[in-house]
Amino acid sequence: MGRSARLRGSSVDSGFKRLSRAANHSVLWLVIAGVLAIRKGVPRRAALRGVAAIGGASFSASLVAKRLFPRRRPAADLLHPTRRLTKRPTSSSFPSGHAASAAAFTTALAMESPALAAAVAPVAAAVAYSRVHTGVHWPSDVAAGAAIGVAAGLVTQRWWPRHRADPASAREHAALEPLVDGEGLVVVVNPNAGLGGVDQTGAIVREWPKATVVDIEDLDAVVAEHEPRALAVAGGDGSVAAVAAVAAANRLPLVLVPAGTLNHFARDVGVTGLADSARAVADGDGALVDLAAVTVDGEGPRWFVNTASLGGYPDMVRLREALQDRWGKWPAAAIALFRVLRTSRPLHVELNGERHLIWMLFVGNGPYRPKGFAPTMRPALDAGLLDVRYIRADRRLSRTRFFIGALLGSLHRSRTYRHMETRWLDARVLDGAVAIATDGEVGPTGSVFEFRSRPAALGIYRPQG
Repeated sequence: MGRSARLRGSSVDSGFKRLSRAANHSVLWLVIAGVLAIRKGVPRRAALRGVAAIGGASFSASLVAKRLFPRRRPAADLLHPTRRLTKRPTSSSFPSGHAASAAAFTTALAMESPALAAAVAPVAAAVAYSRVHTGVHWPSDVAAGAAIGVAAGLVTQRWWPRHRADPASAREHAALEPLVDGEGLVVVVNPNAGLGGVDQTGAIVREWPKATVVDIEDLDAVVAEHEPRALAVAGGDGSVAAVAAVAAANRLPLVLVPAGTLNHFARDVGVTGLADSARAVADGDGALVDLAAVTVDGEGPRWFVNTASLGGYPDMVRLREALQDRWGKWPAAAIALFRVLRTSRPLHVELNGERHLIWMLFVGNGPYRPKGFAPTMRPALDAGLLDVRYIRADRRLSRTRFFIGALLGSLHRSRTYRHMETRWLDARVLDGAVAIATDGEVGPTGSVFEFRSRPAALGIYRPQG
């Protein structure tokens, strides 16, 4: 601290003061996160993880550590007046909240994108040192704050595992053929898919001039009449599931063009955009993946590529759809989730013949990870298994215990949570008919639901490597 105080005054003094003030209340990092969140994919994931890490670091440093370890700040008269902050903080000096937030944000970015972290790291280091340069923290405060920040960034993996760069495993498909200029390809385009609602029709026609573009309502008739060599779909997971069902029923390979908001299935398959699909179609490269199917009161099957659920989730989807025109999709989803969790009632069900009282039932196409009740990634699309999870409602304060377990990242050890992987599941609802949701879309109502895994049911064009 003494060495820093004896440095000669220069133009950098005012720069460190401005930088230190810009990082007050993490405003600097939140602005950077907002800019990154504009772009989908890695930048948005990095921004969201960074904000979560800042929250953990700020809570640990400012609300916990500062109260446990009170410490006087360096004396103001150690520094020349031009280097002092106009408004000196009055809280405990130990640890540095600025250093904690800076380190947390940088660590979180490094977990998603080392390049982004490398760009931000010099700024984070400058913010941390600025607290010493302006005389409001001891160097040990900054070191402790940085350690808290790094730990906060790393601990986000407990709730949110790092994104897999490689696609889910799948069986090799040796029978796919190249489709030159899209000849023999029938394409379904959902022009309203995704947050921006960008119509992919023009780009698809330019890429595959010999392909036939149809509406989803006409797909069955076109398949019966033209006998295509493959089907393609540009849309979100709901559109993908609908076209995948037709492809699987007619034993036709599928081409994915991710155009939805999240594109879970395309991401797991390993297709990131039209360029990937075009390369795979031109080379005839692909894989065989599992699907899942459910019959409702004996009717169906209803295919799904990602997940199906009973309980509160279908109600949340319906309420979100009613609110999203007014509030937008994500605010409407948050409002709907709050209302449903507050008012939902448990279900009396039989699962493979055993009676249970549950809040919600989740069924995934393939094993999901982590094992807590917030599945975020799928390492395999060739396991031939369903991922079944449910929340018990027969325990005292079960919802409260569930939320505490989710908050602590310990659901896999909670008695209110159950998880199993199986090839089939029969669910009978004893309270009367309820709706099922598959791939985010609310489906029919019924009392008897038979879930089955369909191994290697669908051929997918995806590039090698």
